[in-house]
Amino acid sequence: MPAPFATTWGRLRLGRGESDVQLQLQGKSVLVTGSSKGIGRVIAEAFLAEGAEVAFNGRDADDLMRVAAAQSGGKAITVAGDVVQPDQARGVVERVLAVFGKLDVLVCNVGSGRSVPPGAETHEEWLRVFELNLWSTTNMVEAGRHALATSGGAIVCISSVCGLELVPGAPLTYSAAKAALNAYVRGIARPLGTDGVRINAVAPGNILFDGSVWHKKFNENAAAVEQMLARDVALAKLGTPQDVANLVLWLASPVASFCTGSIFVADGGQVHS
Repeated sequence: MPAPFATTWGRLRLGRGESDVQLQLQGKSVLVTGSSKGIGRVIAEAFLAEGAEVAFNGRDADDLMRVAAAQSGGKAITVAGDVVQPDQARGVVERVLAVFGKLDVLVCNVGSGRSVPPGAETHEEWLRVFELNLWSTTNMVEAGRHALATSGGAIVCISSVCGLELVPGAPLTYSAAKAALNAYVRGIARPLGTDGVRINAVAPGNILFDGSVWHKKFNENAAAVEQMLARDVALAKLGTPQDVANLVLWLASPVASFCTGSIFVADGGQVHS
């Protein structure tokens, strides 16, 4: 896995003068679902690097044990639970509150783009993909809402560019679920806002990491991937989990205190709509 990501900020001009902008995440209580591996793990480790206390979540206790063993500093805990199940989502939040005493940031990262090819959908597959990519988030928002209202906290959901426009070859189930997630983020922003809670989503494009779809595609046919990037992506490269984490941390921080109900794209210039 990549080393924990530390954000470095230069001087940002504000009005007439200058100010050293810090993310102000030290001491914040953060829960990242689906963080035993992949993008979620990098996001969680990025919060740790910023001085936050972080709860790593996943379904597999063995994966979580390996994550815990890899942490060399900071205050981190692991909380097993399948947040697709409402009762387990509540249990995860309760465990975080029992240890940290508060919840400042919720990152809803559970999801998967693996599904059947377009046209091969079944009722069971629609349910499975929507559980992973939508209900895992709605369950966590419901479970964590009171605690986040108490802290004036923030929610960041991990969506996808597939929820914004048609990506050729992407599973219809996944695209529809992420489009629904985006609609949920926009729609729930006002009710959450009355509680002083912000919610936004990050829509990554093609992200490369060990075990990812793009890792497999690159190993199978690197030339085809490079041709696709040159044709469809303005920056002509794949993104990294650190690219996603960078944006998540900013949205979760007080620096982004005027942002809510929006979908922020991190795709190297792939989306055209």
